[in-house]
Amino acid sequence: MGISVASGRPARHSWPQLRRLVGSCGTWRAQSPTPEQRRPCRAVVTPWLCAGSALHTARPRRQEVPLTCERYGLRRLPFSRLSRDDVAFFQGLLPGRACTDPEELQACNVDWLRSVRGCSELLLKPKTAAEVSQVLRYCHERNLAVSPQGGNTGLVGGSVPVFDEIILSTALMNQIVSFDPVSGKYHRHTVHRGGTFFWGISLQQDVCVPGILVCQAGCILEQLNEYLEERGFIMPLDLGAKGSCHIGGNVATNAGGLRLLRYGSLRGTVLGLEVVLADGTVLDCLASLRKDNTGYDLKQLFIGSEGTLGVITAISILCPQKPKAVNLAFLGCQDFSRVQEAFTTCRTMLGEILSAYEFMDEKCMELVEKHLGLSNPVRGTRADNSQSIHLIYSPSLSGSPFYVLIETSGSNSTHDEEKLNSFLEQAMTSGLVTDGTVAVDDKKIKARTRLIGIPLIFVPQTLWSLRERITEALTHDGCVYKYDVSLPVGKLYDLVTDMRARLGQSAKNVVGYGHLGDGNLHLNITAESYSHSLLDAIEPFVYEWTARYNGSISAEHGLGFKKKQFIQYSKPNEAVFLMQRFKAMLDPKGILNPYKTLPSSP
Repeated sequence: MGISVASGRPARHSWPQLRRLVGSCGTWRAQSPTPEQRRPCRAVVTPWLCAGSALHTARPRRQEVPLTCERYGLRRLPFSRLSRDDVAFFQGLLPGRACTDPEELQACNVDWLRSVRGCSELLLKPKTAAEVSQVLRYCHERNLAVSPQGGNTGLVGGSVPVFDEIILSTALMNQIVSFDPVSGKYHRHTVHRGGTFFWGISLQQDVCVPGILVCQAGCILEQLNEYLEERGFIMPLDLGAKGSCHIGGNVATNAGGLRLLRYGSLRGTVLGLEVVLADGTVLDCLASLRKDNTGYDLKQLFIGSEGTLGVITAISILCPQKPKAVNLAFLGCQDFSRVQEAFTTCRTMLGEILSAYEFMDEKCMELVEKHLGLSNPVRGTRADNSQSIHLIYSPSLSGSPFYVLIETSGSNSTHDEEKLNSFLEQAMTSGLVTDGTVAVDDKKIKARTRLIGIPLIFVPQTLWSLRERITEALTHDGCVYKYDVSLPVGKLYDLVTDMRARLGQSAKNVVGYGHLGDGNLHLNITAESYSHSLLDAIEPFVYEWTARYNGSISAEHGLGFKKKQFIQYSKPNEAVFLMQRFKAMLDPKGILNPYKTLPSSP
């Protein structure tokens, strides 16, 4: 099959020629599809305020967010009110770390999407599990409600108060306790970087499991990954909010992210937890053993519990070795069936080196380009057939209806590039892929840029930003209604198509993107402003549709405040009742993150 790669005129290349370009970091384009094959684009409208269950970060962002309790007409549960004596106690317990400053409280009372707002009057910043224990013991005795908070990057309103709950922040619990790369012997060290302190202690000298990190819950995910990369390892978790999110919050919400296809979920990589219960009891299950079959695996209760059963204060997690070779391909596909077929082919041909397979539709790419100023690397990027290859960007050229981002990671760059090139050749010749660009590690890209003077190069970080920043782009498009569902891969995009047909012109944009490798769709609907009628058209339809195909209404974001009342679409009544019994047993007064995750007991 001939492949057209042009710069001002048609040109033909054999696959070996194209492979030399792709293997170093190149951009290539197949024969352009006809206009009839392109999906029409909707108009982009000025962003505005979001309300209801929708999410928003419109510009300007200083529009005050309505109080959640008033917007939803909620009744406050019979918790005690915070008194001056209470504040005095906490200020004595945590000198300088019991904050009543209105400005600092305002930032912690609102989620980062500015969709929900509480009215807490006290922010506590403990540094140790012992301090958390003292805080919760006092709150339990006084019947004071508590809202645990990590990086406050959640998308379902689970990390901010609903009423006046005390905010318990893990921001200062940011110490790396230890890292065991091979021997199980923990090394003493002290490192300070970016406001985070790392220190080591000696623990369990008989443990001999490689790549085990023990850290406090307030460590920022990206800083943990930087720490590990210096030692030849990485975190098994990666997501767009990594620069702000805390590992404790990741575990509490069972965050999925971009590496789940390769490394699995946190339920498999978290080895142990330290948790403080509602009455102040410290539950030390911070094991570093990969195999421990003694009784119930209690840590699984707290993974994904969203701070309703206990406050996670420390984590022991298994960390894979840093891949020596990473390749990234950003490809265009003509329809979603080809996206699926490409994944099947990709999984077969790439096998063990496949680490991510992400997809997004054309509208997602348009929003990223419009609102964030990023460039589509496979629209209008062409190369000539001369010895010196020059890439030219032309925004007049159209894009693809769908895009996929494929990452491989392994230990042998030659082996991995050969496998990736074989897949790309198969995908191109079979028509699964129409155009695309490939990036390898930064050193190779920089070396080739110096050699042939390519003016337009997409490094892995740039390609990843196209996917990771979709959420940010959407917040600039108006009021955003966000849904995070799991579905059989074959039905994944049908929900987007059906929602577009259902909403018609009442919605501004209906877009879909997500983790195809684990059947996770992020459905997003934008509108000029919040509308009750639009929300009624979306919910409960989206949940009924998901349940009809045996899906889950929350794949990785959790239930939080916004989705707790819809849990019955994914869990039978018996399961919900059992969860409520666990909650009543571990937190009999219900002070931990009330109004979240579970519907109220009958």
